[in-house]
Amino acid sequence: MKLSYLLSLFIASFFIFSCSSVQRVKNLDYLPTTLLTEESNPKLNIFTPKEKPETAMPVIIFAHGGNWNRGDKDTYGFYGKDLAKRNIILVVPEYTLSPEVTYDHQAKQIAACIEWTKDNIAKYGGDPNQIYMNGHSAGGHLAALSVMNPKYGVDQSSISGIILIDAAGLDMYWLNTEVPPKKGGFYDYQSTFTNDPETWKDASPIYFISEENPPFLIFQGTKTIEAIAKTNIDFKEKLIKVQPELQYITQNKGHFGMMLQFIWGGRETMDTIEQFIEQHK
Repeated sequence: MKLSYLLSLFIASFFIFSCSSVQRVKNLDYLPTTLLTEESNPKLNIFTPKEKPETAMPVIIFAHGGNWNRGDKDTYGFYGKDLAKRNIILVVPEYTLSPEVTYDHQAKQIAACIEWTKDNIAKYGGDPNQIYMNGHSAGGHLAALSVMNPKYGVDQSSISGIILIDAAGLDMYWLNTEVPPKKGGFYDYQSTFTNDPETWKDASPIYFISEENPPFLIFQGTKTIEAIAKTNIDFKEKLIKVQPELQYITQNKGHFGMMLQFIWGGRETMDTIEQFIEQHK
C-alpha cells in the first residue's frame, strides 16, 4: 500500500475527533471463540452521532482494504465522522489478516460481524433491519462474499444493500488463472487464496450473482488498477442482468483516491450513498 495513502489516512484519523458531534466506541468484541486465532483477537469500532435522532438509524458495516494482508480499522475515523453527521452509523470490524488465515476465515469473521450488528446495534441507536455492507478494495470483496456465498449463512434478505468502492477480488478465478498466485510479499495471493482453482471460484463474488442478492451500489475508479477495473466491469455486466436498476458509477480517480476522496471532500459520493440508503431502507 502506498506510503502517502497510509499517511493521509493516519493524519485524517488523528485529527478527526475535534468534531464534538461524533461519538466513537472502540474495541468491542464481536467474534465467537471459534473464529479467534492464537495471534489475533479482532474487535470493532462504532461511529454514531452524539445527538441521536428519534428514529433508529441505518447502519453501514465497512470492511477495510489492504490486500487481505494489511489494513486497520482505526484509520477510518474520517469516514465514520462524515456518515455519523448524516445520521448513519458506521461499524468498522477488524479481521485476521493473511497469511495467518485465508479469505475464508476472513469472510466468516465479517459474517459474524453482521450477526453481532443485528443483535447489538439497537443499543447504539441503529436499526438492525437497515444494515448495508460496504468495503473498499479487499474489503469490498469480503463485504460482498460474506453475504453472497451461502456457505457463510447470512440471510441475504436481511441486508438492505451492498456498496462497493473500487472492490478487488470480485473474480479471483480469472485473476489467478491469468496471473498464477505467488507466495510472499504484498501480493501474497497463494497464502490468501491457495493454489486450488475451485477455491478461487468459491472466493469470487461473481460466481454467486443471483436474483437473491441485495441491491448494489458500485463505485469504480477510471484510473484504478487494470485487474480491478476489468473484474468490476465483468461483475457489473453479469449483475445488471438480475438488477436492471443497478447503480454503477465511474469516477476519475485511482484506486487509493477512491477512498481518499472522503478525507478531502467526497460530498457528491456521500450524497449518492445517502440516497441509495434512503431508496432501499
